[in-house]
Amino acid sequence: MARIIRRNKALSVSPVKASQPLGGALAMLGMERAIPMLHGAQGCTAFAKVFLVRHFREPIPLQTTAMDQVSAVMGADESLIEGLATVCSKSRPDLIGVLTTGLSETEGADVERVVRDFRLEHPEFADVAVVPVSTPDFAGSAETGFALAVTALIDHLVPESRQVGGAPEQVNILAGSALTPGDVEALKDMVEAFGLEPLMVPDLSGSLDGHLSEARLSPLTTGGTPLSHLQRLGSSVATLVIGASMTSPAEHLQARTGVPNVHFDSLMGMESMDELMLTLSRLSGNPVPLRLQRERARLQDAMLDAHFTLGFSRVAIAGDPDLLHGFSSLVREIGGEVVAAVAPSRAPVLERVAAEAVKIGDLQDLEDLAREGRAQYLIANTHGVEPARRLGIPLLRAGFPQYDWLGGFQRTWIGYAGARQALFDLANLQVLSPSHGVAPYRSIYAEPEAQSWEEPPHGTTASSAGDHATWH
Repeated sequence: MARIIRRNKALSVSPVKASQPLGGALAMLGMERAIPMLHGAQGCTAFAKVFLVRHFREPIPLQTTAMDQVSAVMGADESLIEGLATVCSKSRPDLIGVLTTGLSETEGADVERVVRDFRLEHPEFADVAVVPVSTPDFAGSAETGFALAVTALIDHLVPESRQVGGAPEQVNILAGSALTPGDVEALKDMVEAFGLEPLMVPDLSGSLDGHLSEARLSPLTTGGTPLSHLQRLGSSVATLVIGASMTSPAEHLQARTGVPNVHFDSLMGMESMDELMLTLSRLSGNPVPLRLQRERARLQDAMLDAHFTLGFSRVAIAGDPDLLHGFSSLVREIGGEVVAAVAPSRAPVLERVAAEAVKIGDLQDLEDLAREGRAQYLIANTHGVEPARRLGIPLLRAGFPQYDWLGGFQRTWIGYAGARQALFDLANLQVLSPSHGVAPYRSIYAEPEAQSWEEPPHGTTASSAGDHATWH
């Protein structure tokens, strides 16, 4: 069990985390015809939107109530009601996710009450679902904000029922924020290979997978989980919970529907994937498809190929708890050692990270720990570029954000195929590193090197250089 080292600084230097409102907005972006609305200052929303646009390289629908200094003191209830009415009348979304920020939380906004007031004042928009979520950005991280948004979706939009197994070929999947759109797509393909129908909540593979839609620019998400799917969750045979951060949403769903949960801390590496394959085989009554068996054999071969390079390697990792746990498990399976592990916030899963200790901190802490532990490569988001450069070790980009690397948002890490590619990438980074390999041994009895001529200092001629021109 990993030892948790508490934060011991009064400030963050190059933070690892993204904010809770951003994580909550990301979850809402996984719903069809939806738009997140941040209840706070205009700059808060603009900052989150810049990060999302640079990471996904897509237009991101995001709205704000544009609180100012007056409304922060006198109250911003009318701004929220007016903003909701404007979005409903102009865009006619199926869902609006209202996410609080540090400003509105400090002001003491009661968004649940304001949404009820909006319903009374504007009954003409009764067909638009409005889900309020409390996501102050001075607490938690994007991972916790994502989970809070999914919990709110379940509490407000999933009806209570006791029809477990009414659709025996249907499974619910609660996908955590550590999964990329590529991961979500791969997971859906694996579930469908067993003859099961996955109901993904939320489904980033439909809305943020980087597709061109018929509409030139849509004010709403153009894909994701339809609200109608939320009505069907109670008849599934089981709920697959991917990521320890999704434990709370899963408990809420089970309490409302009675559908049993099957938990997976991550799906990176062979051990966790074997557990998933056995679970899907049990739920469907079908054997593991030959295609997936073949992918497992390929991963085994890749582990044999890469263990000469990655075995006993020393790794530094920074990321949200679910991502940190997943990569540490993959490194442990190949025989590596996590010598530096940093997470932005506390979570129970950190105790199960395959490392001696996990530091709650920032990238400065990661750099110090990596230098002390003599790490050979680093796994972090784009903000890890400078620490890796100063350490003189290669960087594998993973997590959010990745704005200096094309396709990072779509990268598939889970599954047998995803783990195989991750091992190849890690091994190649190690091979290409200047520090890789053993320095050549030169005997003290070897012949001296060939003589070379040293140029005279700049600005002098051969005749005036005098003693500056020497032989070695």
